[in-house]
Amino acid sequence: MPHALQPGFLDLRALGGDAWQVYWKVPAGAGGPMQIAAVLPETCDPREPGPLEFDGAAFVAAWISRCPGGLEGGEITIEGLELTETDVLVRYELVPGRAESQRLTAASPGFRVPAPQGRLGVISTYFALGVDHILRGIDHLMFVFALILLIRDRRQLVGAVTAFTVAHSLSLAAAALGWIVVPAPPVEAVVALSIMFLAAELARPEGRGLRLTERYPWVVAFAFGLLHGLGFARALLEVGLPEGEVPPALFAFNLGVEAGQLMFIAMVIIVGFLLRRLYPATMTWATRPGGRGIAVASYLMGSIAAVWFVGRVAAF
Repeated sequence: MPHALQPGFLDLRALGGDAWQVYWKVPAGAGGPMQIAAVLPETCDPREPGPLEFDGAAFVAAWISRCPGGLEGGEITIEGLELTETDVLVRYELVPGRAESQRLTAASPGFRVPAPQGRLGVISTYFALGVDHILRGIDHLMFVFALILLIRDRRQLVGAVTAFTVAHSLSLAAAALGWIVVPAPPVEAVVALSIMFLAAELARPEGRGLRLTERYPWVVAFAFGLLHGLGFARALLEVGLPEGEVPPALFAFNLGVEAGQLMFIAMVIIVGFLLRRLYPATMTWATRPGGRGIAVASYLMGSIAAVWFVGRVAAF
């Protein structure tokens, strides 16, 4: 599913003394909240949330919990997380104003609260979130794949991917810092529209002059990169940035997105190389500019993106 990163979010904000303001967000599942539950350390009271309320995007609960002796050394668990494919970002304060972060997954649904982790822990957590988001974001990867199919000149391809990277880094930072505020549904719809545009470029028959993407590859990649960056920022805003560590968290998330993108490009190149070695005649036919293989790929990507576009416009 596009934009697959819909993480849960648990925030424990220290109020001083033995009190914590707790905020718990559960992603929406089929007809209700995902079947996961936050459980605080045994010393906390209450340990679990009360009834969840739907806020239009997710199910949330907020309460004040008292944890005599503090959180350090206690165990925070997300029950049911091991049965899902989602993640939960836990942000907590051992003392007021100093936030720490921990990413929980199906393979690791709980953790014992350590001593303050410092900047390195923040960087590792948000880097992993960035990698996870891009590798699950089918629409972003489809856009990059279409660029690879469209731009055959390696130098131009490197330039286009670089322009895409620079552009979405800029818009990601601007949106995450609150300098640009754009509602999520229009951004997601335009991301789908960008894939439809590249699919139409791919489907254009040879002999009708250079495509717009071939004439101005860097301009096209940069323009759509700005829009995709707003989509990346939406995932980051879902979990928030740790107070006092905004620059390293933002940098690490963006670096994770780039690492995931490079992993995908490398995978496409390796798979293409292996297929050419194993089936040279078939791959030559399938990847020939203007050939049937490219046409099938363009219509398939365009159809999928059109379905996404209609669904996202309907969600306005």
